[in-house]
Amino acid sequence: MTDTILTTAEVAAYLRLKERTIYELVRSRRIPCTRIGGKWLFPRALIDRWLVENTEYGKGQNAAVRPPPILAGSHDPLLEWALRRSRSGLATMTAGSLDGLDALREGGALLAALHIVDPDTGDFNVPALQTALPAHGIVAVVWAWRQQGLLVPHGNPMRLHRLSDLRRRRARVVLRQPQAGSHVLFMHLLAEAGIRLDSLKVIETLALNETEIAAAVREGRADAGFGVEASAGQLGVDFVPLFRERFDLAMRQRDYFEAPVQRLLEFARGEAFAAHAERLGGYDLREFGRVVLNQ
Repeated sequence: MTDTILTTAEVAAYLRLKERTIYELVRSRRIPCTRIGGKWLFPRALIDRWLVENTEYGKGQNAAVRPPPILAGSHDPLLEWALRRSRSGLATMTAGSLDGLDALREGGALLAALHIVDPDTGDFNVPALQTALPAHGIVAVVWAWRQQGLLVPHGNPMRLHRLSDLRRRRARVVLRQPQAGSHVLFMHLLAEAGIRLDSLKVIETLALNETEIAAAVREGRADAGFGVEASAGQLGVDFVPLFRERFDLAMRQRDYFEAPVQRLLEFARGEAFAAHAERLGGYDLREFGRVVLNQ
């Protein structure tokens, strides 16, 4: 067993649980882990902290226990790359923006990555944070503005240029999980266009992150999916822009100056970060770091 990173079998032995139980904890996003190269890995330090926080004693000491160094919430290709390159020490649990809100509220994550549009105001993230964490001392900063739209096969053979084309041409559509900010936005745009989800031809398998949306289109399992431009460029599919959104990082005020957060933000101010964003495409970094909520 390694000292720092555990495999599924190793973490099962360490916790004296069956591997099946570990997979159930992963599926329900109740244990800190990260997926690399198709394998689930478990940082030993986070597992130890998770154990303390989930004991009966630990639950009674919530005020004194710091959140684990985990970034929860939405998946973003540029953020994923920056987390690796910055050596921030942050593990990820990217199961969707709404899950990120839950993890931040419950003390299960240091940061939440969010892109949740408010249907009433058109604002991003701030209304959701104020509803989910009122009077919790939250700060949110801009990560980037992103282009969202339709990911389609190279050459766009079905000539999909707007949401109504998905219904008219009976395109097979791959969806994100309901907790994902992209799914929330997609449903909002469908409602604005007067399109019912059940009028679309939706494939059964959900995509759990932006990369899986692009992969489903590239591999021919779907004719279209709704996601970010950067994922299209990564996997060589075409992109039809439909919407510009703001992607934010939220945390408690006391945690803004924690070393993992500052390492990530400092790296993102550098030239390598800006150059990679340009290569991926679909990002506007001019407001990076702007505080959009501080309460």
